[in-house]
Amino acid sequence: MIPLKDENPTKNFPVVTIIFIASNTFIFIYQTILPTESFAIFQNYGLIPVHLMDSPTNAYPTIYSSMFLHSGIGHLAGNMLYLWIFGNNIEAVLGKFKFVIFYMICGTITSMSHIFTDLYSEIPMVGASGAISVILGGYLILFPFTPVKTLFFLELLITIIRIPAIILLIIWILIQIFNGIVSDDSGIAWFAHIGGFIAGMLLILPFHSMKH
Repeated sequence: MIPLKDENPTKNFPVVTIIFIASNTFIFIYQTILPTESFAIFQNYGLIPVHLMDSPTNAYPTIYSSMFLHSGIGHLAGNMLYLWIFGNNIEAVLGKFKFVIFYMICGTITSMSHIFTDLYSEIPMVGASGAISVILGGYLILFPFTPVKTLFFLELLITIIRIPAIILLIIWILIQIFNGIVSDDSGIAWFAHIGGFIAGMLLILPFHSMKH
């Protein structure tokens, strides 16, 4: 299933959401045209757990730089699609400033969720997936029954269906949990997704209740 659009219009123009999408996209384009191989970029700017354990002061900036790197066009497109569909509503609820803080703080939590599963991994973690999962967790709490137009695949059947956000997002998190359990060597930070989703669920209401 691929979400296409939620039926949850907002009155405010999603400036921060668009800035995040543009930043991720421009960095990916820049990353692909550099003569340096992508792996070298990931080594320098991706979050490597063992580096953070060995030298927290030097390595902590990669917690944030890693959130704007992607391993390929499909990785980027999937993350930005979810950010566009669900991020604008979270931005509208929190306001621009709190949305940025929410995104970055919970993005940090997602990184820690990944690191604690393999403290001495030398594989760089890249991509906004963890931060996107924060938004999905927050959306589940705030708008569980909002219909989402979703492209549905079942063998040869391809159609568009409307399903409540709660169903789509629960299926999404169950897939992350399943893969986190059975796909230990996939190279994907499944537990960052899981930790981010939980962080978003737990922190969206406290952030929402804070004064602007």
